[in-house]
Amino acid sequence: MNIENYGRRDFIKAAAGIGGMAVAGASVINAAGERAAGAKNVAALRTPAMDKIRVGIIGCGARHGTHLNHMLALDGAEVTAVCDIHEPAAKAAQQRCVKSGAPAPKMYTKGEHDYRRMLSDGIVDIVYIITPWRWHTPMAVDAMKAGVHAFIEVPAAVTLEECWQLVDTAEKTQKHCMMLENCCYGREELMVLNMCRQGVFGQLTYGEGGYIHELRGQMGALQRGTGFWRTKHHTTTNGNIYPTHGLGPIAQYMNINRGDRFDRLTSMSSPALGRAEYARERWPADHIRNQAKYILGDMNVSLIKTAKGRMIGVKHDTTTPRPYTRINLIQGTKGIFRGYPERVAVQKYGNTHHWQDIDKCHEEFDHPLWKKMKNDAAKHGGHGGMDFIMNWRVIYCLRNGLPLDQDVYDAAAWSAVTETSAQSVANGSSAVDFPDFTRGAWKTMKPLAIVSD
Repeated sequence: MNIENYGRRDFIKAAAGIGGMAVAGASVINAAGERAAGAKNVAALRTPAMDKIRVGIIGCGARHGTHLNHMLALDGAEVTAVCDIHEPAAKAAQQRCVKSGAPAPKMYTKGEHDYRRMLSDGIVDIVYIITPWRWHTPMAVDAMKAGVHAFIEVPAAVTLEECWQLVDTAEKTQKHCMMLENCCYGREELMVLNMCRQGVFGQLTYGEGGYIHELRGQMGALQRGTGFWRTKHHTTTNGNIYPTHGLGPIAQYMNINRGDRFDRLTSMSSPALGRAEYARERWPADHIRNQAKYILGDMNVSLIKTAKGRMIGVKHDTTTPRPYTRINLIQGTKGIFRGYPERVAVQKYGNTHHWQDIDKCHEEFDHPLWKKMKNDAAKHGGHGGMDFIMNWRVIYCLRNGLPLDQDVYDAAAWSAVTETSAQSVANGSSAVDFPDFTRGAWKTMKPLAIVSD
């Protein structure tokens, strides 16, 4: 599904599916969720080791190139299928494989559901879903039901119902369902995870993450491209529509779903001013961008309380002009780390009234996986190398029958911020309870390990 070919008909379908989040404040969802007969928990799921992993790519638009290049470079991975409704995009992906010396993958281009034919042909073991958000959950569910592991670009889901669909399907099929949250694999985030595991910050009390990324320029995409379909989310939902980049690493630092869990959330949004102002300054009054009603507040701030009483702040702003940041703050009883730029103040290094030597921190706590993979990460790239390390870990774990670093419970919990925040905003910023997607298993699930390979 090429995001550059996401047309008006597609958007109308999507808006019908998620538009209700803007006004759904009257109902607070806290479903326990009954596990289907024969289904079972997939925490630390191990599947049989695979020497060769046949990879299918669904969506050959702007984002797919990084994943495709990595799969072509990784031992044990073979791209066997590419799928896109825009045949030239699929053809270009196929030619890239051939140019690299790999066999030509089979193309699937016969309409928006042709990915199902790919799944039924039995030529893929895993699929990478790199499509507009409304397709993420349906494609992942179809993949798992077909016996294929699903790897989904962020966010994994846009509604709580979709979150439950992912969890229920993974538990029934015993297939991996991982959201490709690449920010958990950055050098900074891996180092801070290592520091948390070694107790450098003491007992963790507060974290803060966000997605502050000025994307108004995407509004110029009027017929195709990411901005064409993504801009329209600003007219359907008032909450945090893209929470996982900043939240994912914080959740891993705090062992969310592995000893603690998100319990409830309260959220508020600023007025939605920037997008309308931007449109007025650039296009005539009768232009489509000036006809739209933007309801997503320029800044959304959500506060999550965990079951253990800890707090996590999550921010979203893709409208106002300001430098990029994911914030990446973690606070404990013995010190603090804050990103953008990296700063640390911990009792271990002395006076915490001043920021301390970050280079010393890197020397002592750089994650072993980063130290091992940094040259390959620099060579193959992808957001500073984090994409390559993530994709390397995916293939490594599958080839060795190991649990993945992120599971379907993470995908669901992190993505659930979108609807819970929208409900809270619409209900006067009242608290909204989080579903327990693990069905109580978070109390005994083991924290993510510090791995060296």
